[in-house]
Amino acid sequence: MTTPQDLLIVALDVEPSRPVEQGDLSLALAGAEVIDLIDAEALTLDDDRIVPSARWTLADHLLDEAASSLVRQMPYESVEDWLWRRGRGLSSAYLAALEAEGQVTRQHGRWIPTRTTRTAPVDSPARRHASERWTSGEPVLAVLAAAVGIREMPAEDSPGGADDAVETVLAAVNDAVMELEAVRQRRAIEDAAFDNIWRGQ
Repeated sequence: MTTPQDLLIVALDVEPSRPVEQGDLSLALAGAEVIDLIDAEALTLDDDRIVPSARWTLADHLLDEAASSLVRQMPYESVEDWLWRRGRGLSSAYLAALEAEGQVTRQHGRWIPTRTTRTAPVDSPARRHASERWTSGEPVLAVLAAAVGIREMPAEDSPGGADDAVETVLAAVNDAVMELEAVRQRRAIEDAAFDNIWRGQ
């Protein structure tokens, strides 16, 4: 299993500390991809620029797709730009992949199925793997989960022992999520002001 898959399973399996926004989750999944691609030596970071390594096929098709879509011309792409480009709709792509693999199922309520449909992980090795990482407090997963509101931010907002590249990615994810939240708040204020104009207030 990959870090993005583990993060999505945890997001579906754990009661969050605040509602998880799909946009936030997509940004965090894109960051998780970068971290796994660093581990796979499919890329390195030069400051905050993503420098691809030689092309090769990765076992996970979404990670392979991510590696294939890396910008391969200088000055390369920043981690921030990657998060916004790659993250668009990424949570839906990972959810569809898990559904296709039978890792998650849609649960229906007894009385009003259409209103209580919920996607949840099935009991599987994938769920157990994600749960083990989660309950052990694995630092990278913990920080990514905190960024999207699945848990509170750890006392140390960067995982101890993580190299500079991983810390750069985690910091970029946090910044992007905060930026997206600021956009939501601005839109909410603008929408409220627009509504007030129509009401004559």
